[in-house]
Amino acid sequence: MRTETHTTRGGGSRRVLLAVTAVVTVASLTGGCKVTTAPADGGPSGSAVPTAAAGRAVSPLDNADGTKPGLAAITSAADKAKARSLIEKVKTKGRGPKTGYARDKFGYAWMDSAPGGVPFAHNGCDSRNDLLKRDGEKVRFRTGSDCVVTAMTLRDPYTGRTIEWTKAHAAKVQIDHVMPLSYDWQMGAAHWTKDKREDIANDPLNLIPVDGPTNGAKSDSGPAAWLPPNKLIRCSYSVRVAQVSLKYDLPVTAADKETMLEQCGG
Repeated sequence: MRTETHTTRGGGSRRVLLAVTAVVTVASLTGGCKVTTAPADGGPSGSAVPTAAAGRAVSPLDNADGTKPGLAAITSAADKAKARSLIEKVKTKGRGPKTGYARDKFGYAWMDSAPGGVPFAHNGCDSRNDLLKRDGEKVRFRTGSDCVVTAMTLRDPYTGRTIEWTKAHAAKVQIDHVMPLSYDWQMGAAHWTKDKREDIANDPLNLIPVDGPTNGAKSDSGPAAWLPPNKLIRCSYSVRVAQVSLKYDLPVTAADKETMLEQCGG
């Protein structure tokens, strides 16, 4: 805010005029002062991962690398046709045995050092916190940190509910692997290099913060056995599965592919 003092002379008298320029925060005005506030928990927001704003969930068709927030519904006939075209490219095969699978075959949980250049890797923040920040609203950080999320509001795409989350009750929100790691193992990842497995385990394209119990109910199911309760985003979910499948050349079962096409009107 700026205060200016002007003097005028007239009629033998002197008058003081005070002009006060108000602070405005309307985005369309560019000449005034701007007031910003630090996050309520004391930590600044980092620059490597954009924090989601209210109602900014993005369609997977417009989010091919997974760096944008949320999982917006695909509703138009044209977009559903694009979705089916994408899903059609996915290869199919039978689901192999789970023999030899262990979580640590995909690296330790939420590592920041995935080697293949996936988005957000090597930014000084683990992948779980990257995803909470990407999709959360009203994000608060641990004091002195621009990484550790301590509270946020999540618009959960799987249930359609809004979740007020705090780190004290961490399991209330879990990070879902859209293509579950044990599913990946059975569909071919058992024969990958460890580097490639670490990439798919930490790639934001394959990760969505969601309601914890709902994620637990999904377990390692493919789309034929489990779909999000929120029917509005089932086509979007199927597209995201297809995007991960195509990026990593990882097949799905024939039943899963058929189910994915059905969600998008196929």
